[in-house]
Amino acid sequence: MSDLQENAPVASGGGGFASLGRGGLGLILPIGLALGWEVAVALHWADGRLLPTPSKVFATLWALGVDGTLPGHLWATLHRVALGFLFGVTAGTLLGAVSGYWTLARRLLDPTLQALRNIPSIAWVPMFILWFGIFETSKVILIAVGVFFPIYLALTSAILGVDRKLVEVGRIFRFSHREMITRILLPATLPSYIVSLRAGLGLGWMFVVAAEFMGAEEGLGFLLVDGQQTGRPATILASITAFAILGKTTDWLLALLSARALRWQDSFKPAE
Repeated sequence: MSDLQENAPVASGGGGFASLGRGGLGLILPIGLALGWEVAVALHWADGRLLPTPSKVFATLWALGVDGTLPGHLWATLHRVALGFLFGVTAGTLLGAVSGYWTLARRLLDPTLQALRNIPSIAWVPMFILWFGIFETSKVILIAVGVFFPIYLALTSAILGVDRKLVEVGRIFRFSHREMITRILLPATLPSYIVSLRAGLGLGWMFVVAAEFMGAEEGLGFLLVDGQQTGRPATILASITAFAILGKTTDWLLALLSARALRWQDSFKPAE
């Protein structure tokens, strides 16, 4: 009984620390670095001309928001990433499932797709401009290409990595192809597939920068290039900060939905 009484406060304190960790522990490093740079520039230990202080960067974001410039750039970039993510996920899921489930399809498709996967993203830009012009189509397709490959690769590998014993059980019970997919393969591959969605989304945010270099007239990538061409480092960092905030927010939303989809998992809980 005394042992239980001794451990009770510890468990309570651990829960409070875990709550702190979930809420704000991850902000300590970026806020600490930002405050450190502010102090260094204020005390003239460093020059803030080429690397503006966070206060100046957020002031630039505020000014862009007040004059109505920032919302248009945000919407243009979000729209491109959303469309590219949708098309990339659709294609990656379909081809990944087909290649993972049917050996003939994998032997036919996988060598070509693996070769295309190793082409640098920037190498696609000239061809997409020639094929689709410099307007939205080429930008969305470039983003979709970036999203496609991690999803295709992860889903194919996840299907091939399903425990053979589970598949044998399905065959013993004479599962149809649909039942084999929905009752065995889908639950077994869902965790890896969800991780690939987050990886694909991250690459979508990376590829949108290259996409907006292709003659874009609006978007955060355009704002970044405009800051570079006009010698405004605060504008460059403001666009990078906006990318970071949008990317983290969308990843957090996807992780939240993923957690709900995987509530059935009895997964490992790391020590706190």
